[in-house]
Amino acid sequence: QVQLQESGPGLVKPSQTLSLTCTVSGDSITRNYYRWNWIRQPPGKGLEWMGAITYSGNTYYTPSLRSRTSISRDTSKNQFTLQLSSVTPEDTAVYYCARENLLPGALGYDYWGQGTQVTVSS
Repeated sequence: QVQLQESGPGLVKPSQTLSLTCTVSGDSITRNYYRWNWIRQPPGKGLEWMGAITYSGNTYYTPSLRSRTSISRDTSKNQFTLQLSSVTPEDTAVYYCARENLLPGALGYDYWGQGTQVTVSS
């Protein structure tokens, strides 16, 4: 059974850097044809894809957040990490990590973490 678990601080001050880790069990983040994503949902809004890191270590970011976002991984711990710099209250959201199956005909996002609330406030 594949499981993803987000961890990190629930409260971040404005202008600081938000850092979240997704720990994966039941699968390897280096297994071919999977991409590991960060997705967030601000209060009252829809899901926003932030970025991803592939099985080979390539990273992709949504253009609006590219300048503030960094995704990395620790293959020895089977974890991948999101860093979002210069946060503002508009970055308050529930943050999810999710596995994406890249094979043709696959379901796409097939496993999600439970989500973690991050509030940006002084």
